[in-house]
Amino acid sequence: LVPQGPSMDASKKVDLKIIIIGALGVGKTSLLHQYVHKTFYEDYRTTLGASILTKVLAVDSTPLKLQIWDTGGQERFRSMVSTFYKGSDGCMLAFDVTDRESFEALDNWRDDFLEKVIPREQDFPMVVLGNKIDLSDRQVPKETASAWCKEKDIPYFEVSAKNNINVAEAFETLAKQALSTYKGIFESYLTDSIKLTANDKPKQSCC
Repeated sequence: LVPQGPSMDASKKVDLKIIIIGALGVGKTSLLHQYVHKTFYEDYRTTLGASILTKVLAVDSTPLKLQIWDTGGQERFRSMVSTFYKGSDGCMLAFDVTDRESFEALDNWRDDFLEKVIPREQDFPMVVLGNKIDLSDRQVPKETASAWCKEKDIPYFEVSAKNNINVAEAFETLAKQALSTYKGIFESYLTDSIKLTANDKPKQSCC
């Protein structure tokens, strides 16, 4: 008989923390507003520190509440932003396809994130968004970005916050990955606690 413990109830809402990071001006806030509010947010004020929006959706019949953290991309906020990484279930890396430097900065953003997240997992739920594909002055070819992501085994999405292209798909892919990892951690935790229970029984000694 397998001991009855708590189980992943499909009808129970799961809270997941998603964080969106990347260089200044790549459109992180616009992407977030497009996904949550279905509007194009054209306010160019820099995000100072972080702001949070929530979105409720269902993935594989599990209700999810995504707590999405929008972060500032200015270099001087980098150490402050990294304090928000803790407890993240998924990470969205964003760059601007018309800004080569924002793409080249992805390595640093990714490394910084993985360094701060404990336990460090190479297969941490992550997606990359190449934003502003609606603009004509493109500097980062799709092939270049795809190759970078393929090498690191991260899904890549070409998106436009302005025209709402692929935005929901990117967020939902990350939500699925994060839920799958969350369930895996939850189930291995249960298995470990069941093993402990089985091993803690006193050994029977012969009279």
